[in-house]
Amino acid sequence: MSGERAVVLFGHGARDPAWAAPMRRVRDRLVAAAPDVGVELAFLEFIEPTLDVAIDSLVVRGARRIVVLPMFIAQGGHLKADLPKLVAAARARHPACEIVQALAVGEADSVIAAMAEYARRCAADDNG
Repeated sequence: MSGERAVVLFGHGARDPAWAAPMRRVRDRLVAAAPDVGVELAFLEFIEPTLDVAIDSLVVRGARRIVVLPMFIAQGGHLKADLPKLVAAARARHPACEIVQALAVGEADSVIAAMAEYARRCAADDNG
């Protein structure tokens, strides 16, 4: 990480570690597209690292602005209750760092458009 900006791709987690493969692919694409942005994965449960560990790692590496991007389809209970508490605790630990919680990735217009296009392609040729 050469800059002060960072993103944590935050997922729920699952008992099967293979579940996180798509998030790793997103991370790898982001690192390739924006090498000056720090990128970490973090999970609510079952898979490491936790959000605390990911944020602490980015701060140690020089991050001054961290966006926690929930890799969820929508704002459910975890994003309305659990994640704000975790973000608030991180802010308290790192008061010199701006830590913000973005909307769930599935609520972004560009992601909705991509999902609709994928669904259209599936309907058109069954291959996706």
